[in-house]
Amino acid sequence: MNPIIKITNGITRHPDWRMASPVNMEIMPGEQIAICGDNAAGKSRLVEIITGHYPLLQNSVYYDFDTTGAEAGTPTQKRLISEQLRFISFRDSYGDQDGTYYYQQRWNQHDIDENTPTAGTLLEKIEEHRPGLRSELYRMFNLEGVLDKYIISLSSGELRKFQLTRTLLTEPRVLIMDNPFIGLDAPTRDALKELLSTLTKETHLTIILVLSKYDDIPEFITHVLPVEGLELKAKQTRVEFMETISKPSTALPEHLAQWIEQLPAKDISSIPFYPQKGGEILHLHDVCIKYGNRTILNELTWKVCEGERWALQGENGAGKSTLLSLVCADNPQSYACNIELFGHRRGTGESIWQIKKHIGYVSPEMHRAYLRDLPAIDIVASGLSDSVGLYCRPRPEQRDICRQWMTVFGIEHLQDKTFLKLSSGEQRLCLLARAFVKDPELLILDEPLHGLDLNNRQRVREVIDAFCQREHKTLIMVTHYKEELPNCITHSLTLKKNS
Repeated sequence: MNPIIKITNGITRHPDWRMASPVNMEIMPGEQIAICGDNAAGKSRLVEIITGHYPLLQNSVYYDFDTTGAEAGTPTQKRLISEQLRFISFRDSYGDQDGTYYYQQRWNQHDIDENTPTAGTLLEKIEEHRPGLRSELYRMFNLEGVLDKYIISLSSGELRKFQLTRTLLTEPRVLIMDNPFIGLDAPTRDALKELLSTLTKETHLTIILVLSKYDDIPEFITHVLPVEGLELKAKQTRVEFMETISKPSTALPEHLAQWIEQLPAKDISSIPFYPQKGGEILHLHDVCIKYGNRTILNELTWKVCEGERWALQGENGAGKSTLLSLVCADNPQSYACNIELFGHRRGTGESIWQIKKHIGYVSPEMHRAYLRDLPAIDIVASGLSDSVGLYCRPRPEQRDICRQWMTVFGIEHLQDKTFLKLSSGEQRLCLLARAFVKDPELLILDEPLHGLDLNNRQRVREVIDAFCQREHKTLIMVTHYKEELPNCITHSLTLKKNS
C-alpha cells in the first residue's frame, strides 16, 4: 500500500525554514494524524513543509491522493494537489489596521454594499459537495441562524465554524487544521469531533490536526507525530503518545510568583474617581448592543466590584467579546451605553487613553490585528502607553520592568526577536506580558490561553493567581474551557445567545 504523503530526508532550501534534522515521514491510507508539540517546537514549520510551502533542497514531497492505488508521487488526475490538500490555520483577520477595526466594521454594516456576499451565499458558491453534506454541516454547526449575515457580523467562534464548513464542502483528500478547537464552546467542539470522526469513516478523508493542547486529541486520531526542538520524532500510536503526557503540578518558579505578589502597591488615591475598597469598578445599566437587525446584548445589567474575579462564559455568539470591547472603549457603541468605570460615567469628557490607563487587556481580535514586526520587548513596552506600536521610547527602568515580565512568562530570551517571527504561542505570551506590564487595576483576559501548550497554560494560570492576590486587583476572564480558569475566580456570569 502506497503512502498518501511521504517525505524522505527533507531539507528546506532556505536555512531559516529548516528543521533541526532532515524530515522523514509517511502517512498511510486510513491513518488520522495529530502533530503535537510545545510552543515553538516546529509544528507550523513541519506543516509548511508538508504542504509544499517551503520547497525542499533535493527531494520533493510525494503525494498519492488516488484511492485506487496509483504510484506514489503521481497525484490523481481528477484534481490538483492544491484542491486535494487543504490547510486551515484560523489566522483569519477582519482587518489589518488595529484592534478597533473589527468593531468599527461591525458597527458600520449599514454602509456595506448590497452586493456584499453573506455567509450563506459564499457557501452556496461551492458546488462540489457530497449530496446532503451541506445540510449536515449546517445542522452540526448550528449555522442556519448565521447564513443571512455578513462575515464581519460573525463572532470569532461563528467565523471559525463558517471557515470549517466552507473548507469541508470542497471535499479535500487531506485536511490539515491548526488548533481547530480553540475558541469553540464545548457543544461545538463535541459536534466538530463527531463530524470529523464520521467523515473519516464514511469517506477517504485523511485529517491532520496540529495541536498544542493534548487533551483535545480526538479519539478518531490513530497516530501522533511528536515535534520537539524543531525535530520530528518517530510516529506513535495515539495510545502510546497519551501515556507519555503528564500534567505539571506547577510551572511558575516560586521566586517569580513571590516577585509578582511583592510588587509595590499603587497609590489608588491618585486615580480619579477610584472607588473605596470593595466599591464598584464596573457597572453596566440595561446595556443593549445591536448590529444591523441582530441583537447581541439585550438589557444587560452587571456590576463588578473591586477585588472580584469574574469568569465570563457563554456559547459562541453570546456577546462575550462584544461586552469586553464596551468596557475597553474599543466598540463604537460604548459611548451610547450607560456604563460606569471606576465610578465614572462613560462619555463625560474622558479620553480613550484615560479609560485604558488602568486596564490590562488581551483578546483573539487583538492577536489577529497585531501585525507590527517589532522586537518582542518593544511589543511588551507598548502596553505602557496602550499603543499598537512603540511610539515613545521607554525609560531604562521601564525597559527593566518589561524584561522582568517577559521573564515571568518565560520569554525573556525572545526580547530581541521580532514579533512576526515568533510562533503563535510565543506571540500570545508576548501580548500577555504587554497586558500585565503596567500593573493594571482591572485585568481583562479574553481567551488568554489560546494556542498555549500544557506547561504554558499552567504557568499563565499561576501568574494570574499570583497577580490577583494583591490589593486593588480585579479580573474578568473569558474561556470556553472551565479547567483553564485560575483558582482565584470568585464570581461567574453566563451570557445567553439572543435569537
